Amino acid sequence: MSDRKRSTALALASALAGSAVLLAAPAARAAVVDVAYNCKTPIGDKSAVSPIDIKAVKEGGGYKLTMSFQKGVSSSPIELGKGAMSPSAVIVVGGAEKASVPVSGPPNAEAAPANAPIKIGDLSGTYTPKKSGKVTFTAGVLTIKAMGTTTTCTPGNGPAPALELDVTAAGGGAPAADPPSGGGATGDTLPQTGPLDSAVALGTLGGTVLLTGAAGTLWLTRRGQRARS
Repeated sequence: MSDRKRSTALALASALAGSAVLLAAPAARAAVVDVAYNCKTPIGDKSAVSPIDIKAVKEGGGYKLTMSFQKGVSSSPIELGKGAMSPSAVIVVGGAEKASVPVSGPPNAEAAPANAPIKIGDLSGTYTPKKSGKVTFTAGVLTIKAMGTTTTCTPGNGPAPALELDVTAAGGGAPAADPPSGGGATGDTLPQTGPLDSAVALGTLGGTVLLTGAAGTLWLTRRGQRARS
């Protein structure tokens, strides 16, 4: 095969590889969502708004979820010493399947001053999908335990999902009936939260497919040359 024909074949393989990646790249959409919590505390009702961020990272057959609070939600009339407060919450899963994922975090690393918003560290848990398809993750009930008391904070503004992505069930579980339109998930690469991560995943997959296509073309070329000789 001439150099010109070889160059044309490689160019065609590259174009096909790029198209395959665009079709296979999993879709993800994330946003920081304001959640208006209504809290039932030992000293009465309180309310506060905190921006919430939810991230997901593929781990084995499931996904590690991390829920982050950008502002404190409740407060205490007395100082809470280091390690006196333990937070936990629920992330509500919707879309391809309905589920609730419990997430929790370590006790407060620093003392929380009296009558000041209590800083809540990142909460994490594991979600293992039973169905493949597009799912959403929304902030649910937050629970704060401190000094023998329990404060329950419920989202009162019907917050929007903080994360939406395509997931693949372990063993390739059956997709939900009438799934929303959108790119299908491969389950091999999971963008975390944002277009930049999707672009990185796209570039990585593109390089892999491109190398495979080029190798296949060169192999066929060399095989043809041997046949003619």
